[in-house]
Amino acid sequence: MVSKTTVSRDQQAGQRTETLEAGARPGRPRSRGRWVALGVVVVVAAGSVAAWRAGGFSPAGSSGTGQQAPPPATAPVVREDLSATTPVTATLGYADAYSVTGQGGGTLTWLPSPGQVIRQGQALYKTGNGSPVVLMYGRVPDWRNLDEGTTGADVSQLNHDLVALGYASRADVVALGWDYYSWETAAGVQNLEARLGTATPPGSLSLGQVVFEPEALRVAQVTGQLGGQANGPVLTATSDQHVVTIQLDASQQSQVQAGDKVTVTLPDGAVTPGVVSSVGTVATTTPGPGGSGGTTTIPVQVKLTDPGAAGTLDQAPVTVYITTASVRNALAVPVTALVAQVREEGEAGGGYDVEVAEAGNTRRWVPVTPGIFDDNSGLVQVTGALAPGQRVVVAAS
Repeated sequence: MVSKTTVSRDQQAGQRTETLEAGARPGRPRSRGRWVALGVVVVVAAGSVAAWRAGGFSPAGSSGTGQQAPPPATAPVVREDLSATTPVTATLGYADAYSVTGQGGGTLTWLPSPGQVIRQGQALYKTGNGSPVVLMYGRVPDWRNLDEGTTGADVSQLNHDLVALGYASRADVVALGWDYYSWETAAGVQNLEARLGTATPPGSLSLGQVVFEPEALRVAQVTGQLGGQANGPVLTATSDQHVVTIQLDASQQSQVQAGDKVTVTLPDGAVTPGVVSSVGTVATTTPGPGGSGGTTTIPVQVKLTDPGAAGTLDQAPVTVYITTASVRNALAVPVTALVAQVREEGEAGGGYDVEVAEAGNTRRWVPVTPGIFDDNSGLVQVTGALAPGQRVVVAAS
């Protein structure tokens, strides 16, 4: 037999966590572990309901001063779109990884600093008497000398770079061919060299004068040394775009897909939106203590909607809130309106009620079945004999 009229809300608050974890009704919608969160959120002021109970389900009785007890705090029953989220730990860093190796020989005379971002048409490093090695965008690596009359994919990406930088005319390059090192290409290279302060040999590119990479580079580590040879490893780099990497438990893989919207909590507590950019398909198992058990995870990457939100953070721990369930136009009440029933012997597990406030400060209990919890709004989906616009008693703030 279940009793709900002999238990005060301060007693119920203490039982809320255990009930929500272990005593939920079979068959109710699950929110993948959010019951514990509810127990943390629902905090009822001690003794608050003793006053409510004094009047039973009728108008509140008079106090010794002749004044009526104040009415309880209430909130409306609503219909809203709700989403349940699950927090997972992740790491905020920079996307992609590159290794720059010198091919032209000579002596290193200038090197960038870690954290510096090098963009299209800028010097990655310098050799000899200040001769720059220039970053250009492209996926085909620099593998040969380039001069007038040369054709190929590497020439095509060079022409696109020169046009993008304003050193060559698009109309002339199109007329002569994107993959052809024409007089217009040579003129564009000469313009670039003049800006960078070099023109040897004029209008042509020797092997090692440029480095082709798909995007801007953020210097991660300088491996070369001033005065050292420029025909070996010079630096390692990443892109300049932040990425959040989640090692997601493989059992949750079906809950996440590319394009899902998430929120990311940064180390300083700031919250910024993001989008799942990729979900890995190859799982990795990390052995447990002593080599037994272990955790199997898949890599999930998230791109921040606002690229500047994370500043210059690198390898920083963050929390990502993944949407694990959603429902449209759900009947909902504040989480703090839920009251756990208890059995006669004082054990939790009897289900949940909300207290409906009606005219004349009368109140009645309505059994409900909770659904998903929306942490952002503080609402919980409920099924029961409720209607939008009714007011339910909530814990006093």
